[in-house]
Amino acid sequence: MRLSRTALIAALALSTALPAAAFETRARAAWVYDMTTHTVLMEKEADVALPPASMSKLMTLNMLFEALRDGRVTMDTTFAVSTRARKMGGSTMFLNEMDRPTVRELMQGIAINSGNDACVVVAEGLAGSEENFAVQMTERARALGMNDSSFANASGWPDPSQRMSMHDLGLIATRLITEFPEYYPLFAETQYNYKDRAPANAHNRNPLLKIKAADWQADGLKTGHTEESGFGLVGSAVMGERRIVFVITGLGSDTERAQESEAIANWAFRQFVLKTVAGKGTRLAEAPVWMGSSSTVGLVPSEDVQLLLPAGAIEGIRAEAVFDGPARAPFKAGDALGQLVIHIPGIDEPTTVPLVAEHDVTEGGFLVRMRTAAAQLFSRAAKSATDAAGS
Repeated sequence: MRLSRTALIAALALSTALPAAAFETRARAAWVYDMTTHTVLMEKEADVALPPASMSKLMTLNMLFEALRDGRVTMDTTFAVSTRARKMGGSTMFLNEMDRPTVRELMQGIAINSGNDACVVVAEGLAGSEENFAVQMTERARALGMNDSSFANASGWPDPSQRMSMHDLGLIATRLITEFPEYYPLFAETQYNYKDRAPANAHNRNPLLKIKAADWQADGLKTGHTEESGFGLVGSAVMGERRIVFVITGLGSDTERAQESEAIANWAFRQFVLKTVAGKGTRLAEAPVWMGSSSTVGLVPSEDVQLLLPAGAIEGIRAEAVFDGPARAPFKAGDALGQLVIHIPGIDEPTTVPLVAEHDVTEGGFLVRMRTAAAQLFSRAAKSATDAAGS
């Protein structure tokens, strides 16, 4: 690998930045992510497998959404309600054995009412039994890279084998937002009362949906609470071009959960600013070319480079172009040749941006190949002479 650091800061036109003030969360574990720039803003015990309570219903909904996408069910498919489902305690949409709820109704019953009975109905309808469904959930989680998740049931009912990390909950939340935009608006619905059976239980418990902030708006996703887990929330909110996803757990009350969720959203949006630091096609570095019609080629981003910078920018950003060199001709404009690696104070993980060739470079002619061969022979001869002198 060759590294080129020359003039990159000037080329990016960065004012650079001081670290944003760290957020000291009261949550036992937390994960805060800016989806627009793929930036992790904060982690606390984020990869520790913990009891997820009803937040694990997001995985149940993912399985149902995948069944819809694959054509195994439709929104109007009906499922039977077993006695086991009807007898589920905790949050419920008040199903009984005479009901035949549709997939649409079950989605609402899970996302809005947090119905444990609805989760069992979905599990039995898709996999024959909740036990089979839990095995499938675990296998699917592994396939999606959620390595700290395991499932014993579809609802999040307390069980030693029901575990998810905050990172994994964040991953499934971002998947639901990006992969299933046609169903995601469901999470912002505030009321659902199946057959007018329980108006007192018909509201969405997500406290952020009640906030009408002037500059950001929440639209999902799922609360959770058991005695073991404490109070938690998988939340998402948007402000302008930006969307954040965050996960918290282990709070002591629903009031504390509401306060902490709002504070995290305010911090994530107001302590960082989205800035375009280099336009598409801006030359940020130059790479040598091997056996080409040109001896060098400019390295440019194929899209505008947007960074999430800590507010109060002053100094501290480092950037470097990383590429395999020299680039071997021929290649076309737009071919990937390297990466721009940007280190931002206050953000642990560096930001990487693909760099592509600024223009076509054809293979060099006879004279170029002769000069290259001669230079290579000279270099080998000089090395041999140096080695001989040293011995």
